[in-house]
Amino acid sequence: MDDTASNTRQKALALNLDATTYGTFAEIGAGQEVARWFFSVGGAAGTVAKTISAYDMAVSTGLYGPTQRYVSRQRLEAMLEQEFAQLLERLANGRGDSKRFFVFADTTATSSYGKPENGRGWLGIRFQAELHHSPSEIIVHAHLSDSTAARQQEALGILGVNLIHGAFHRRNPVEDLVASLMDGLSRDQVEIDMIKLSGPAFTGVDNRLMSLQLVEQGLTDAAMFTADGQVVQPSEILYKRPILVERGSFRPATNLTLDLLDRAREQFLEEPDVRGQMPVVLAEMTLRTLAASSDAGHPDFLARADILGALGYDVLISRFEPFYQLAEYLARYTDGLIGLAVGLPSIREIADEKYYADLPGGVLESAGRLFKRSVKMYVYPTRDPVSGLIQTLDQLNIPAPWHHLNKLLLEIGRVVPIRSYDESYLSIRTPDVLAKIQKEDPAWESMVPAVVVEIIKAKHLFGWQGEAAPSLE
Repeated sequence: MDDTASNTRQKALALNLDATTYGTFAEIGAGQEVARWFFSVGGAAGTVAKTISAYDMAVSTGLYGPTQRYVSRQRLEAMLEQEFAQLLERLANGRGDSKRFFVFADTTATSSYGKPENGRGWLGIRFQAELHHSPSEIIVHAHLSDSTAARQQEALGILGVNLIHGAFHRRNPVEDLVASLMDGLSRDQVEIDMIKLSGPAFTGVDNRLMSLQLVEQGLTDAAMFTADGQVVQPSEILYKRPILVERGSFRPATNLTLDLLDRAREQFLEEPDVRGQMPVVLAEMTLRTLAASSDAGHPDFLARADILGALGYDVLISRFEPFYQLAEYLARYTDGLIGLAVGLPSIREIADEKYYADLPGGVLESAGRLFKRSVKMYVYPTRDPVSGLIQTLDQLNIPAPWHHLNKLLLEIGRVVPIRSYDESYLSIRTPDVLAKIQKEDPAWESMVPAVVVEIIKAKHLFGWQGEAAPSLE
């Protein structure tokens, strides 16, 4: 028996031998791969109250109600709700004093003869952390990347066992719970791009930090949450929609940051492929910008997230560095136009060979991968700190021979200058603003939106030690 099977077997057996855990397994779409582990290791009678696989869509609808998509968060939540209520109704009076009830559920789609692509699915557990307690819940979304349906099913079984075991035995700290989901698995097999924890077992847990954990621990390349702080699986927001994104540290978001995105959005909405649609507007923070300073820890990340949320922006956290990696990722979810709102210095980086040492084709390969799909860059000007002159995309001085590439991208409309901008913002530099905040130099207050001033002062963010600002309400 290999180490993976042994580890999974030990987890399933430990749960079977725990006299207090008792529950239902409801699995749709990939067999009963999770329940199978508990039967195969022995002692399942002490753990398994029921298994069910409502594989037929009509049967699934009859049990859990109608849904637009059967592999969806909505279907998973309906399964957890229905099965947990039924479990309590039938067993709570007789066994509630000795059992912590749980329901594990998954709804998945693996590859098939007609659809050989990767699988994906929603998995969740609703469980009582203590006897008689209100239930807590963990929901995850996973991509299954093995080459065959059988191997995807095996990976799903291991992931499900890890999830159930983690709920009962690896909750604290929650970072360990996240890591334990991949025990016996690799990123070549499974990617987890959303996790949501709720209920009394996870009081005080901020799911935005859980999104960050997924990226930091390498379970996914990017995770997403909305302006109101709700974690989402990216396709729930991005699917087939035009997308405009600005990359930045947002430490803090400044007047220039917002004007860049607002002006780019104005031009983006006028694109023939976007006109009449409601695009997704994202602020992307990469691990590189999150780790750029030794004091930029998790509280600092949440500070940036709070501000971006107050400004109404959804947030993407990623491991991406070159722009083409971001574009390739977004193209997984949409065939619509992808807009990149950037400052002029970013254009210089695109033509700098040092950023592409790992690409055989260097700058040319990077540009080809970035612009091979429907991607357009909207470029905000800057003010030269030495001469004080405004520099625009048309005037950009790029060393030979890459100036030809810039000219080509301009001529074919893949990079376009932002024509309407506020000249008074062009001298704003985010590091300068941060330094002024930490020194309590009041000049910073004119460099950021009023709502950002209020939030920074009210929550003493980014090292601010002064008095809170009067509320804007």
